[in-house]
Amino acid sequence: MTAAQRIHNRPMIALLAGAALLWHGVALAAGAGADYPVYGGDAGGTRYSALQQITKKNVGKLVQAWRLDMPAGGLQVQPIIIAGTLYATTTDGKVIALDAATGAQKWATGFPGAGGGRGRGLTWWQSGDDRRLLVPGGAFVYAVNADTGQLIDSFGTGGKIDLRLQLRGDDPLKNLINQGSPVSLYKDVFITAGGVPETSPSAPGDLRGWDVRTGKLLWTFHAIPHPGEPGHETWPAEAWKTAGGVNAWQGTIVDAEAGVLYAALGSPADDFWGGERLGNNLYGNSLVAIDASTGKLLWHFQTVHHDMWDADFSAQPILMTVKRGGKPVKAVAVTNKAGFIYLFERATGKPLFDIKEVPQPASDVEGEVASPTQPIPVAPAPLGLHEIGPDSLTNRTPEANAAARARLATMKYGPVFTPIAKGKDTIVIPGFSGGVEWGGMAADPKGVLYANSERIAWFTSIIDQNRPGPGRSKYNFSGYNKFRDPDGYPATKPPWGTLSAIDMNSGKYRWHIPFGHYPELAAKGMADTGSESYGAPVVTASGLLFIGATIYDRQFRAFDAATGKQLWAASLPYAGVASPATYMAGGQQYVVIAASGARDSKGPKGAALVAFKLGN
Repeated sequence: MTAAQRIHNRPMIALLAGAALLWHGVALAAGAGADYPVYGGDAGGTRYSALQQITKKNVGKLVQAWRLDMPAGGLQVQPIIIAGTLYATTTDGKVIALDAATGAQKWATGFPGAGGGRGRGLTWWQSGDDRRLLVPGGAFVYAVNADTGQLIDSFGTGGKIDLRLQLRGDDPLKNLINQGSPVSLYKDVFITAGGVPETSPSAPGDLRGWDVRTGKLLWTFHAIPHPGEPGHETWPAEAWKTAGGVNAWQGTIVDAEAGVLYAALGSPADDFWGGERLGNNLYGNSLVAIDASTGKLLWHFQTVHHDMWDADFSAQPILMTVKRGGKPVKAVAVTNKAGFIYLFERATGKPLFDIKEVPQPASDVEGEVASPTQPIPVAPAPLGLHEIGPDSLTNRTPEANAAARARLATMKYGPVFTPIAKGKDTIVIPGFSGGVEWGGMAADPKGVLYANSERIAWFTSIIDQNRPGPGRSKYNFSGYNKFRDPDGYPATKPPWGTLSAIDMNSGKYRWHIPFGHYPELAAKGMADTGSESYGAPVVTASGLLFIGATIYDRQFRAFDAATGKQLWAASLPYAGVASPATYMAGGQQYVVIAASGARDSKGPKGAALVAFKLGN
């Protein structure tokens, strides 16, 4: 298999007119970097801000500026901030507009499904006086007047489109979908990626482009290729009629200058048994570059062949610039749950670090045929846990170590891509939340990538199907299970969570530190254990990295981006399992983060948006 398969070979023409420029113009109206106008902070999803009012010297003076509480729920939203107004979704299905300086509500409107499920954000579009928000809500995308919060009736049907239609037929009961991440935007086209099930029966996770004014479907890229389309031969001949999954649930990104959409498509259904989908299963587990105007494939790279581990991408792609031979190269970076970080030249799909096809063991599950090789990048070194054995188990106490060793002896284990056994618990590393979890990475203009990651083992097994019904596959799996010691802590050796800075010019780590802790263990002198984390960082031009993410200590932290030294921390009411945003309002720089107790089994339940600014 070649490193990248070019389907079209044409120059990528810069397309710099129309609504895309208007959209960026809004973000710059109050000064460069004043707003935080999109999911991921900027058009490249880098989570980098040019703001410099909060510095390494004064960050210790940050205090809470305002807080907005809401009902308990899994709040993961990254707000967007435009011209002094903050827009977000809530846990109870509302879209809200707040004064970004005070948190005072300007308007709030309820939409079924908005903010529920993954609910990670919303998208701004403007042309002249037409200012609207595109809001995912379950199986729908709503068009909302940004000034009033009211639906725009001329969009779709009564202000919304139904993503279950025009997919695989028009049967809503067969096309289950939940668009949790914000839609992407290119000029007057918005792109949906869908959150379809990854257990059968499932709809396909097709990428679709829609008219932002009318809601009319403009193009479809088949995530599971139809007859005559490249990649169809990597599936059984009739799979396109029934196979599902392969969706960019984490969100997509658009290179507005080149007019190219980058999508990291996930694993096919079923996640853990592929006996009914023999083959490499394009475009499952593939980074695809798509013409954002037409939906035509430009190039692709598959990071896991015939996925049997749910090792899909765990964050949206990120556009960055690196240097090769002293010259700048426009690149796209992506990471998956196997913990590998891949870097490609945007225009061609050429890997910027070598990728080798490495032999892998066969599966012994009936009907399953594992890929004989998997693509492994030679650099950077992977994130997360990539080896496990008796010597890699917890040293928290002798009793915990003995129990972990005894449990491991009953399991199947090995390196990443060890096939899962039938009827025997099998360790999966880096794990189902290994690598970078859904929040994503950040990058600065110098080509440094920042990422938090877990070092926790999980386990599952293949079992007979226990969910009868039409379209179900022969086998199921025994669930997503964390490998824990008898006291509930991870059974692997700490640190259980890390934060890293990786120079993508060279592929070498600049720093790598434990991230987070369990308060009760810290009180006993174990302060550097690290912990599970879900959420992304933000990096600023003043050299700061802000991140919440850690679950049990419920801290919001600022680090020196150059060294990894912690400079500030504040307690949040709940875990900050979201991507922060930073912006200017009323002449002051703010940092805001969503906090939620939904993932914290030890702490209080609730949800809130919490904003900070410099105090006296």
